[in-house]
Amino acid sequence: MQNRMMITGAGSGLGREIALRWAREGWRLALSDVSEAGLQETLKLVREAGGDGFVQRCDVRDYSQLTAFAQACEVKFGGIDIIVNNAGVASGGFFSELSLEDWDWQIAINLMGVVKGCKAFLPLLVQSKGKIINIASMAALMQGPAMSNYNVAKAGVVALSESLLVELAQQEVGVHVVCPSFFQTNLLDSFRGPTPAMKAQVGKLLESSPITAADIADYIFNRVAAGEFMILPHEQGRMAWALKQKNPQLLYDEMTVMADKMRAKARQSNG
Repeated sequence: MQNRMMITGAGSGLGREIALRWAREGWRLALSDVSEAGLQETLKLVREAGGDGFVQRCDVRDYSQLTAFAQACEVKFGGIDIIVNNAGVASGGFFSELSLEDWDWQIAINLMGVVKGCKAFLPLLVQSKGKIINIASMAALMQGPAMSNYNVAKAGVVALSESLLVELAQQEVGVHVVCPSFFQTNLLDSFRGPTPAMKAQVGKLLESSPITAADIADYIFNRVAAGEFMILPHEQGRMAWALKQKNPQLLYDEMTVMADKMRAKARQSNG
Protein backbone atom coordinates (compact mmCIF):
# COMPACT_ATOMS: atom_id res chain seq x y z
CA MET A 1 0.00 0.00 0.00
CA GLN A 2 1.31 3.40 -0.97
CA ASN A 3 -1.47 5.30 0.82
CA ARG A 4 -3.36 6.54 -2.26
CA MET A 5 -7.13 6.89 -2.08
CA MET A 6 -9.89 7.98 -4.46
CA ILE A 7 -13.25 9.31 -3.19
CA THR A 8 -16.34 10.26 -5.21
CA GLY A 9 -18.77 12.74 -3.69
CA ALA A 10 -15.84 14.23 -1.74
CA GLY A 11 -17.08 17.83 -1.87
CA SER A 12 -19.13 17.60 1.33
CA GLY A 13 -20.66 15.36 3.98
CA LEU A 14 -19.40 11.83 4.48
CA GLY A 15 -17.07 11.96 1.44
CA ARG A 16 -15.28 14.96 2.91
CA GLU A 17 -15.04 13.38 6.38
CA ILE A 18 -13.60 10.14 4.93
CA ALA A 19 -10.99 12.25 3.12
CA LEU A 20 -10.09 14.04 6.37
CA ARG A 21 -9.88 10.81 8.39
CA TRP A 22 -7.40 9.26 5.95
CA ALA A 23 -5.60 12.61 5.50
CA ARG A 24 -4.75 12.55 9.21
CA GLU A 25 -2.81 9.35 8.48
CA GLY A 26 -0.86 11.18 5.75
CA TRP A 27 -2.67 9.68 2.74
CA ARG A 28 -2.70 11.20 -0.74
CA LEU A 29 -6.25 11.77 -1.90
CA ALA A 30 -7.84 11.96 -5.34
CA LEU A 31 -11.08 13.84 -4.73
CA SER A 32 -14.01 14.08 -7.11
CA ASP A 33 -17.49 15.61 -6.97
CA VAL A 34 -19.84 17.61 -9.20
CA SER A 35 -19.25 20.65 -6.95
CA GLU A 36 -15.97 22.46 -7.76
CA ALA A 37 -16.31 24.77 -4.75
CA GLY A 38 -16.91 21.83 -2.41
CA LEU A 39 -13.85 20.04 -3.78
CA GLN A 40 -11.57 23.05 -3.28
CA GLU A 41 -12.78 23.39 0.30
CA THR A 42 -12.18 19.66 0.98
CA LEU A 43 -8.66 19.83 -0.50
CA LYS A 44 -7.84 22.82 1.70
CA LEU A 45 -9.04 20.92 4.80
CA VAL A 46 -7.17 17.77 3.70
CA ARG A 47 -3.90 19.73 3.51
CA GLU A 48 -4.53 21.29 6.92
CA ALA A 49 -5.14 17.77 8.32
CA GLY A 50 -1.77 16.49 7.08
CA GLY A 51 -2.72 14.91 3.76
CA ASP A 52 -2.36 16.06 0.15
CA GLY A 53 -3.79 15.28 -3.25
CA PHE A 54 -5.69 16.68 -6.21
CA VAL A 55 -9.28 17.34 -7.25
CA GLN A 56 -11.10 16.50 -10.48
CA ARG A 57 -14.72 17.30 -11.26
CA CYS A 58 -16.52 14.07 -12.06
CA ASP A 59 -20.15 13.10 -12.60
CA VAL A 60 -20.40 9.39 -11.76
CA ARG A 61 -23.14 8.93 -14.37
CA ASP A 62 -20.51 9.47 -17.08
CA TYR A 63 -18.17 6.48 -17.39
CA SER A 64 -15.69 8.43 -19.54
CA GLN A 65 -15.26 10.96 -16.70
CA LEU A 66 -14.52 8.10 -14.27
CA THR A 67 -11.97 6.49 -16.59
CA ALA A 68 -10.32 9.92 -17.04
CA PHE A 69 -10.22 10.22 -13.23
CA ALA A 70 -8.58 6.77 -12.98
CA GLN A 71 -5.99 7.86 -15.59
CA ALA A 72 -5.28 11.00 -13.56
CA CYS A 73 -4.66 8.80 -10.48
CA GLU A 74 -2.22 6.71 -12.50
CA VAL A 75 -0.37 9.78 -13.83
CA LYS A 76 -0.25 11.71 -10.53
CA PHE A 77 -0.03 8.90 -7.96
CA GLY A 78 1.28 5.97 -10.04
CA GLY A 79 -1.88 4.02 -9.15
CA ILE A 80 -4.48 3.74 -6.37
CA ASP A 81 -4.83 1.66 -3.19
CA ILE A 82 -8.40 2.34 -2.00
CA ILE A 83 -11.44 3.59 -3.89
CA VAL A 84 -14.48 4.95 -2.06
CA ASN A 85 -17.66 5.02 -4.14
CA ASN A 86 -19.54 7.54 -2.03
CA ALA A 87 -21.36 9.90 -4.45
CA GLY A 88 -25.09 9.62 -3.89
CA VAL A 89 -28.40 11.46 -3.86
CA ALA A 90 -31.51 11.16 -1.71
CA SER A 91 -35.09 10.71 -2.77
CA GLY A 92 -38.40 9.73 -1.30
CA GLY A 93 -42.07 9.29 -2.03
CA PHE A 94 -44.52 6.41 -2.13
CA PHE A 95 -44.18 4.08 -5.11
CA SER A 96 -47.42 5.35 -6.68
CA GLU A 97 -46.07 8.94 -6.60
CA LEU A 98 -42.58 8.28 -7.97
CA SER A 99 -42.12 8.83 -11.70
CA LEU A 100 -40.00 6.57 -13.87
CA GLU A 101 -37.64 9.55 -14.24
CA ASP A 102 -37.22 9.53 -10.44
CA TRP A 103 -36.24 5.85 -10.72
CA ASP A 104 -33.81 6.44 -13.59
CA TRP A 105 -32.11 9.32 -11.75
CA GLN A 106 -31.75 7.33 -8.53
CA ILE A 107 -30.42 4.15 -10.20
CA ALA A 108 -28.08 6.11 -12.51
CA ILE A 109 -26.29 7.81 -9.63
CA ASN A 110 -26.64 5.61 -6.54
CA LEU A 111 -26.22 2.22 -8.22
CA MET A 112 -24.69 2.61 -11.68
CA GLY A 113 -22.33 5.31 -10.37
CA VAL A 114 -20.88 2.67 -8.03
CA VAL A 115 -20.76 0.01 -10.76
CA LYS A 116 -18.91 2.43 -13.07
CA GLY A 117 -16.52 3.51 -10.30
CA CYS A 118 -15.57 -0.13 -9.61
CA LYS A 119 -15.21 -0.85 -13.33
CA ALA A 120 -13.05 2.20 -14.11
CA PHE A 121 -10.65 1.62 -11.21
CA LEU A 122 -10.48 -2.20 -11.13
CA PRO A 123 -7.30 -2.50 -13.26
CA LEU A 124 -5.44 -0.18 -10.84
CA LEU A 125 -6.76 -2.04 -7.79
CA VAL A 126 -5.66 -5.41 -9.20
CA GLN A 127 -2.15 -3.95 -9.63
CA SER A 128 -1.99 -2.62 -6.06
CA LYS A 129 -4.00 -5.42 -4.41
CA GLY A 130 -6.13 -2.60 -3.11
CA LYS A 131 -9.56 -2.19 -1.55
CA ILE A 132 -13.03 -1.09 -2.64
CA ILE A 133 -15.25 0.72 -0.11
CA ASN A 134 -18.82 1.12 -1.40
CA ILE A 135 -21.16 3.41 0.53
CA ALA A 136 -24.67 1.90 0.63
CA SER A 137 -27.23 2.61 3.37
CA MET A 138 -29.30 0.88 6.05
CA ALA A 139 -32.09 1.42 3.49
CA ALA A 140 -30.44 -1.41 1.54
CA LEU A 141 -31.16 -3.79 4.41
CA MET A 142 -34.31 -2.39 6.04
CA GLN A 143 -36.37 -1.03 3.11
CA GLY A 144 -38.28 1.74 4.90
CA PRO A 145 -41.55 2.98 3.39
CA ALA A 146 -41.78 5.84 0.88
CA MET A 147 -38.27 5.41 -0.53
CA SER A 148 -38.52 2.38 -2.82
CA ASN A 149 -36.22 3.76 -5.54
CA TYR A 150 -33.55 4.66 -2.96
CA ASN A 151 -33.95 1.26 -1.22
CA VAL A 152 -33.55 -0.61 -4.51
CA ALA A 153 -30.48 1.38 -5.61
CA LYS A 154 -28.73 0.90 -2.26
CA ALA A 155 -29.68 -2.80 -2.06
CA GLY A 156 -28.05 -3.13 -5.48
CA VAL A 157 -24.84 -1.65 -4.03
CA VAL A 158 -24.84 -4.33 -1.30
CA ALA A 159 -25.45 -7.10 -3.87
CA LEU A 160 -22.68 -5.72 -6.10
CA SER A 161 -20.29 -5.59 -3.14
CA GLU A 162 -21.12 -9.18 -2.15
CA SER A 163 -20.49 -10.29 -5.74
CA LEU A 164 -17.15 -8.48 -5.90
CA LEU A 165 -16.07 -9.78 -2.47
CA VAL A 166 -16.28 -13.32 -3.84
CA GLU A 167 -15.01 -12.64 -7.38
CA LEU A 168 -12.02 -10.50 -6.46
CA ALA A 169 -10.73 -12.58 -3.52
CA GLN A 170 -8.38 -14.50 -5.81
CA GLN A 171 -6.84 -11.22 -7.05
CA GLU A 172 -6.44 -10.09 -3.42
CA VAL A 173 -8.66 -7.03 -3.88
CA GLY A 174 -10.53 -6.36 -0.64
CA VAL A 175 -14.19 -5.24 -0.63
CA HIS A 176 -16.20 -3.44 2.05
CA VAL A 177 -19.75 -2.08 2.04
CA VAL A 178 -20.95 0.58 4.48
CA CYS A 179 -24.60 0.88 5.53
CA PRO A 180 -25.10 4.00 7.64
CA SER A 181 -28.53 4.99 8.98
CA PHE A 182 -29.57 8.64 9.13
CA PHE A 183 -26.77 11.01 10.14
CA GLN A 184 -26.17 14.75 10.06
CA THR A 185 -25.37 15.47 6.42
CA ASN A 186 -26.30 17.75 3.52
CA LEU A 187 -27.99 14.89 1.65
CA LEU A 188 -31.18 16.98 1.54
CA ASP A 189 -29.51 19.43 -0.84
CA SER A 190 -29.91 16.80 -3.56
CA PHE A 191 -33.24 15.43 -2.31
CA ARG A 192 -35.85 14.72 -4.96
CA GLY A 193 -39.38 13.68 -4.11
CA PRO A 194 -42.99 14.35 -5.05
CA THR A 195 -44.00 16.07 -1.80
CA PRO A 196 -42.43 18.76 0.42
CA ALA A 197 -43.79 16.91 3.49
CA MET A 198 -41.57 13.92 2.67
CA LYS A 199 -38.49 16.14 2.52
CA ALA A 200 -39.39 17.70 5.89
CA GLN A 201 -39.77 14.24 7.50
CA VAL A 202 -36.39 13.09 6.18
CA GLY A 203 -34.86 16.39 7.35
CA LYS A 204 -36.08 15.75 10.90
CA LEU A 205 -34.56 12.25 10.90
CA LEU A 206 -31.20 13.59 9.67
CA GLU A 207 -31.10 16.37 12.29
CA SER A 208 -32.14 14.15 15.21
CA SER A 209 -29.26 11.70 14.65
CA PRO A 210 -26.74 11.56 17.51
CA ILE A 211 -24.00 10.55 15.07
CA THR A 212 -22.07 12.83 12.70
CA ALA A 213 -20.40 12.15 9.36
CA ALA A 214 -17.01 12.45 11.15
CA ASP A 215 -18.05 9.70 13.61
CA ILE A 216 -19.02 7.46 10.69
CA ALA A 217 -15.74 8.12 8.85
CA ASP A 218 -13.82 7.15 11.98
CA TYR A 219 -15.86 3.96 12.39
CA ILE A 220 -15.27 3.05 8.71
CA PHE A 221 -11.51 3.64 9.14
CA ASN A 222 -11.35 1.22 12.08
CA ARG A 223 -13.59 -1.48 10.59
CA VAL A 224 -11.76 -1.46 7.24
CA ALA A 225 -8.49 -1.90 9.17
CA ALA A 226 -10.11 -4.86 10.97
CA GLY A 227 -11.11 -6.40 7.61
CA GLU A 228 -14.87 -6.27 8.19
CA PHE A 229 -16.96 -6.65 5.02
CA MET A 230 -20.34 -5.25 6.06
CA ILE A 231 -19.82 -2.10 8.10
CA LEU A 232 -22.84 -0.88 10.10
CA PRO A 233 -21.82 2.35 11.88
CA HIS A 234 -25.03 2.86 13.89
CA GLU A 235 -25.72 0.74 16.95
CA GLN A 236 -29.47 0.98 16.26
CA GLY A 237 -28.78 -0.16 12.70
CA ARG A 238 -26.86 -3.19 13.93
CA MET A 239 -29.73 -4.07 16.29
CA ALA A 240 -32.37 -3.63 13.55
CA TRP A 241 -30.37 -5.81 11.13
CA ALA A 242 -30.01 -8.53 13.79
CA LEU A 243 -33.78 -8.37 14.39
CA LYS A 244 -34.57 -8.61 10.68
CA GLN A 245 -32.34 -11.66 10.28
CA LYS A 246 -34.10 -13.35 13.22
CA ASN A 247 -37.69 -12.21 12.69
CA PRO A 248 -38.25 -10.40 9.38
CA GLN A 249 -42.06 -10.36 9.72
CA LEU A 250 -41.84 -8.32 12.91
CA LEU A 251 -39.87 -5.68 11.02
CA TYR A 252 -42.27 -5.68 8.04
CA ASP A 253 -45.16 -5.13 10.48
CA GLU A 254 -43.33 -2.18 12.07
CA MET A 255 -42.60 -0.67 8.65
CA THR A 256 -46.29 -1.04 7.67
CA VAL A 257 -47.30 0.93 10.76
CA MET A 258 -44.67 3.55 9.89
CA ALA A 259 -46.04 3.82 6.34
CA ASP A 260 -49.56 4.41 7.71
CA LYS A 261 -48.25 7.15 10.01
CA MET A 262 -46.38 8.81 7.14
CA ARG A 263 -49.51 8.80 4.98
CA ALA A 264 -51.56 10.31 7.81
CA LYS A 265 -48.94 13.04 8.34
CA ALA A 266 -48.83 13.82 4.63
CA ARG A 267 -52.64 14.11 4.60
CA GLN A 268 -52.52 16.54 7.56
CA SER A 269 -49.97 18.81 5.90
CA ASN A 270 -51.92 18.73 2.62
CA GLY A 271 -55.19 19.42 4.38
